[in-house]
Amino acid sequence: MTSTITPPTRSATPRSGAFAHGLGSLVKARETGILLALVIIVAAATTKNPTFLFSPDGWRDMLLTPSILILLAVGQSIVIITRNVDLSVGSILGLTAYLTGRLFLDVPGIPIGLVVVGAVLFGAFLGLVNGALVAFAKVPALVITLGTLYAYRGINVAWTGSDRINASDMPKEFLALGTGQFLTIPYLTIIAIVVLVIAGLYMRNIRAGRELYAIGSDPDAARLYGLPVTRRILSAFVVSGALTGLAGVLFVARYGTINSQAGSGYELDAVGAAVIGGVAIFGGSGTVWGAAIGAVLLLTINRALPILGVPDFWQRAVVGLLIIGAIVLDRVLSLRQSRKLLEDRDDSA
Repeated sequence: MTSTITPPTRSATPRSGAFAHGLGSLVKARETGILLALVIIVAAATTKNPTFLFSPDGWRDMLLTPSILILLAVGQSIVIITRNVDLSVGSILGLTAYLTGRLFLDVPGIPIGLVVVGAVLFGAFLGLVNGALVAFAKVPALVITLGTLYAYRGINVAWTGSDRINASDMPKEFLALGTGQFLTIPYLTIIAIVVLVIAGLYMRNIRAGRELYAIGSDPDAARLYGLPVTRRILSAFVVSGALTGLAGVLFVARYGTINSQAGSGYELDAVGAAVIGGVAIFGGSGTVWGAAIGAVLLLTINRALPILGVPDFWQRAVVGLLIIGAIVLDRVLSLRQSRKLLEDRDDSA
């Protein structure tokens, strides 16, 4: 007599448990809250005026307007994660933008790719100056980059003078980069998304990217552990400068006109976007994805609030409240986590 052996059935519990855990993490993520706020603002503005989103110009502006700020916010978030800040990005953008225009004006027929590479390398060099002063001089980044903000802007004003480079001075193929689109998605948006994906994967999956979080959480402990703190801080500033250089090129392609004030004010928008997007101003936490969403939210608010009838004063006040709220929330979460760690340690003892 033979007996039939029934193969064991696989339990679906581990898979469903992993799914539930992943869903819970997604719901609790800071980026989810920021994305939800963005959806609510877009929905409210579209309800008030359907052309805000459901029109060719509205959809294009929704995607195109934040592209340059996304690049700045990604670079800024990498620096802030290391417990530093770069206040000079607006001035670096202005310098690289003017360099872009001068190359087209002074070197007729220069390849567009060469101009892009030159601007990115120039931005990386300016970022290296910031990083070297912070890493080797041991001076707080807030002080250093505040100084280079004015120094780089002064160089830009001295170099530019009263001159202004116009769209007629640059190739039409280059300007098409700022106005063209692929399947209704602007080229600038595609570039920003590609950079965002690369940066996100780097920070999450590459050891050097994860070390930036460790440095921002506790620089002294990172040194004792043997992490190359100085080199990582230098690289963070170089990446921020390089992305700002790329943003300077795209700024020229987008607007077609460069003067000595190009990029003014972008430094505060970049810091605000990163902080609103959940990057802790105290370092050690946050993601470039959140910074990018913060950039989109920041500029969408500026477009949406006038449609909703909010006066100009309150438009800036709302942005300020968002930044203050994000900093307070980060502090509250940090204190709560510290208390929880102390409680767990007491319980285990």
